[in-house]
Amino acid sequence: QEPLVESGGGLVQAGGSLRLSCAASGRTFSRYSMAWFRQAPGKEREFVAAVSWSGYSTTYADSVKGRFTISRDNAKITVYLEMGSLKPEDTAVYYCAAGPGFQVVRSAYNYWGQGTQVTVSS
Repeated sequence: QEPLVESGGGLVQAGGSLRLSCAASGRTFSRYSMAWFRQAPGKEREFVAAVSWSGYSTTYADSVKGRFTISRDNAKITVYLEMGSLKPEDTAVYYCAAGPGFQVVRSAYNYWGQGTQVTVSS
C-alpha cells in the first residue's frame, strides 16, 4: 500500500478551481508536516504549500499565495489543497509529501505520493 495517495487532479479552465486530496496510510502521518509540491514539464519540482502536523501553521509559495489553501484532517489522515483562480502556469503534476519538519525544501520530506496531473487551459 502506497503511504501517500493523491486524487482530485484534472483539466480546468483558467479562473476555475480544483481541490486535491492526499490520503495517508498509517497514524504516524498525523504527527508529520505535510506539503504539496509541483513539477511542470522541463522544470524542477517546486514547493507549493505546507501545513504543520497540528494544522495551525501554514506557508505558501509566493506564486500561489492568496489563491491556494492547504488544510488537513488528522482524523482522516488527509491533507487538502484548495486551488482557486487557476492559471495556465499552474499546470503541473502535483505531489503530496510528508516529513517530520515544517519546511519548504524537498529534502525535508521523506515520503512522496505518485502525483496527480493538473492542467489549466487558457
